[in-house]
Amino acid sequence: MTTTKTDAPVVAASNEPTDATEPAGSARSERLSALVQQHGALAVLVLVALVASFSFDSFATVDNFTNMATGSAFLAVVALGMTFVIVTGGIDLSVGSLFALGGVLAAWGSRHGTAVALLLPLAVCGLIGVVNGLLVARSRLAPFIVTLAAMLGARGLMLALTDEGANTYLVAKDSLFAELGQGSTLGLGNPVWITLALFAAGALVLRRTRFGQHVYAVGGNEDAAALMGAPVARTKILVYTLSGLLAGLAGALNAAWLASGVTILGNGMELDAISAVVIGGTLLTGGLGYVSGSLVGVLLLKVIQNVINQIGSLGSSYQLVVSGAFLALVVIAQTWLGRRRRLM
Repeated sequence: MTTTKTDAPVVAASNEPTDATEPAGSARSERLSALVQQHGALAVLVLVALVASFSFDSFATVDNFTNMATGSAFLAVVALGMTFVIVTGGIDLSVGSLFALGGVLAAWGSRHGTAVALLLPLAVCGLIGVVNGLLVARSRLAPFIVTLAAMLGARGLMLALTDEGANTYLVAKDSLFAELGQGSTLGLGNPVWITLALFAAGALVLRRTRFGQHVYAVGGNEDAAALMGAPVARTKILVYTLSGLLAGLAGALNAAWLASGVTILGNGMELDAISAVVIGGTLLTGGLGYVSGSLVGVLLLKVIQNVINQIGSLGSSYQLVVSGAFLALVVIAQTWLGRRRRLM
C-alpha cells in the first residue's frame, strides 16, 4: 500500500515537465522556420546592400537607388501576377511574351490617345490570360504546356504586328502616356508609385479577401478546397487573367518609359519573375506565398545586377549564375523547412 502511494507521484512528477516543454520547443521551432521563410530574402537583401554600400562609392547614392527602383518596377508588376498563379500551384510561362506584346500594343495605341494605349494591351493580354485559365481550369491541361503555347502565340502575334520586328512604334514624348512612364513624383518615377500601389492592393486582396483565401486553399489542397465549397475553377481562371493583365500593364508602362514598343524585350522575363517570387518565399508547390516577399525578391535580383555592374570586370552572364545559385539555395531551404514542419 505505502509503496504504491509513493511511486505514483514520482511518475507523475517525472512526466509533467516533458509534456510541457516538448510542445513549446516545437512551436518555437515552427515559428522560427516560418520567420526564415518569410523574411529570409529581406535579410539577404539588406546584407548585400550594406556590403555594396561600403564597397562601392556610387552604390549608395540617390540616383542609383532611383534608377534601380524604376528599373525594377516593370518586373515587379509581372512578378505580382506570377505570385497569385504560383500560390495556386500553377505556373505562367507566357508573361514575358505578353510583356513584349503589351509594349508594342501600347506604343501603337498611343497614336490614338492615352486611354487606347492603356486599354488595348490590357484587353488583349487579359484575354490571353482568360484563355490560359480556361484551359487549365476547365480542360485540366497542364499549366506548363498551356502557358508555353501562349508564350509562343503571343510572341508570334507581336512579331506579326511589327513585321518580324522591322517596325518599331514610337510614343510621342510630349504625350500624357509618355509622362506616365517618364514623369516623377517626390523624386520617384511614376512607374514606381504605380507598382507600390499595385502591391499594396495585391497584399490586401491576397490576405484580407475571400478570393485570397480561395487562392491559398486551391494551392494547399485542391480537392479539399472543392469539398469546402471553394470555386476552384473560377479561382484559377481569375489568377491567370490577373497575370495576363499585369504583364500587359507592365509592358505598357515600359513602352511609356522607353517611348517606344521595343520588340526584343521580355525574353526570359518569365524566369526572372518566377525566380523573384520563389526567392521571396512563395512555395512552387503552392499554398504559401507573400506579395511583399515577391517585391523583395525582385529588388534582390536588381541589387545583384547592379553590384555586378559596379564591379565592371564581370559580364552580365554572372548575374544569371548568381541568380541561379540564389534560386537553388532558396528551393533547397524551402524543401528542408517543409520537411521539418511535417516532422513537428
